[in-house]
Amino acid sequence: METRADVGSVSTKQQVFEAIRAQGHVSRVDISKYIGVSAGSVTSATAELITAGLVRESTGQERDQDAGRGRPPVSLSVRADSNFVIGVKLSTPHHSAVVMDMAGGIRAEVILPCSARRQGVDAICDFVDTLVTTALDRASLSAGDVTMVGVGLPGFVDHETGEVEWSPLLRDQGVPLRQAITARMNMPVELDNDANLLTLAELWFGAGRSMRDFAVVTIEHGVGMGLVINNQLYRGAQGMGMELGHTKVQLDGALCRCGQRGCLEAYVADYALAREASTALNMETDDDGTTTVMNMLLEQANDGNEAAQSIFRRAGRYLALGLANVVNMFDPSLIILSGDRMRYDYLYAQEVVSDMIAMTPNTRVGKTRIEAHQWGDLVWAKGAAALALSATTDRLFAAGHTE
Repeated sequence: METRADVGSVSTKQQVFEAIRAQGHVSRVDISKYIGVSAGSVTSATAELITAGLVRESTGQERDQDAGRGRPPVSLSVRADSNFVIGVKLSTPHHSAVVMDMAGGIRAEVILPCSARRQGVDAICDFVDTLVTTALDRASLSAGDVTMVGVGLPGFVDHETGEVEWSPLLRDQGVPLRQAITARMNMPVELDNDANLLTLAELWFGAGRSMRDFAVVTIEHGVGMGLVINNQLYRGAQGMGMELGHTKVQLDGALCRCGQRGCLEAYVADYALAREASTALNMETDDDGTTTVMNMLLEQANDGNEAAQSIFRRAGRYLALGLANVVNMFDPSLIILSGDRMRYDYLYAQEVVSDMIAMTPNTRVGKTRIEAHQWGDLVWAKGAAALALSATTDRLFAAGHTE
């Protein structure tokens, strides 16, 4: 089992707690191996966690594997009802939210339609309020039961300050959104870029649970990226890095939503493909954004329409260029392509992978795996809940509530 000894300043007790949460049910011996600390330290830490009401013991059904007899092994698990958080994903054409317990279990979920037009801060806060209230009602919980709300949205988000420098959802720039939502909800709030949330979802619930280092590239209404280094989400020195969608792939190229030209997103994202479809196939964007156009484009491509297929192939080549840059810069062992647009298999066809390989040095050929995960809408909200759970854990241990 891979160890997680290099986790910075995180206390042994918190390492033990997070190992138990990650594994679901795990013995003290396996925790010791997992985080690379002594059995005595694990025993001491688990005793304090049990006393604090965060962890419980349970007797497994399996017997000793070697002798086939003996007492059932004792495993540890997180007390699910010790804390609750809410994860919110703001997007178009709908917003979503989940209520999650401390063990990562989903207690309620909500998906509500929203306008595709850019909104003011008050309107965004109204949506968050509605989502949280509806989710709490469905979970039969009150606001006082919730320790944290995690919120994610596309754009340039400063996780540390809670400011949104730019987002396709907001009319204004430099918005102190976390402060505004906190004031409206009267709850602690954590805010982050939505690609980081999806990366947290992979780290906590997906393929990343068994990986120390990997990258996630999201393809939906925009193009995003999240990076995990040594089991930790990496945001960059200023907290707003990993903006793969806004790396430049064409000088003086197509106009991006961010206002600049030549961004990767301007050739791969929904609105980019819809823009090409409107020109090549006379398709018109609907009031919901690009959903209808994209569905029609995919249908025509699958029916053999060469113009539609050409649009997807061109996007695939630009995506291959972006992925090659990820490989060349970060050398990940795994790149996960994620998001609803993974149903457009043209974007991860073998030709895309082959083009990516052709644009990387020979020394890297075959050393980076590519996986495509088509998640449902709620995975983004689950990532927001994981952000809230992580912040809750940090606060509990920093405040000494487990002593």
